[in-house]
Amino acid sequence: MTDAEILPLVERTLDRENPRVWYWALMDLGTELKKSVPNPNRKSTAYVKQAPFAGSDRQIRGMILKYIIGTSPARGKVIAAQVSEEPARVRRILAALEGEGFILKGKDGYRLAE
Repeated sequence: MTDAEILPLVERTLDRENPRVWYWALMDLGTELKKSVPNPNRKSTAYVKQAPFAGSDRQIRGMILKYIIGTSPARGKVIAAQVSEEPARVRRILAALEGEGFILKGKDGYRLAE
């Protein structure tokens, strides 16, 4: 299915006054579909198989966020040591997290954005 085929359905069914409930219902539907049919995402024209999680940037991002949540503010070098990753890779991921608005960089280190 293409986005052009799905968007009209979304437009007709989206609860604009309380979209959060609509999205929760969509997630519930996905959970039920997963139990009853083979991966329906594979029918999407935008489907791409994800790379393995272990060692991925996604895994490192999660480790960085977990560390910052527990130890804020945190300096980049300390974060790199805590997640046992090369400082250059950690700096790149920190910059992405900052650009996406998840974290803020201050004089004393990184912290979660509020």
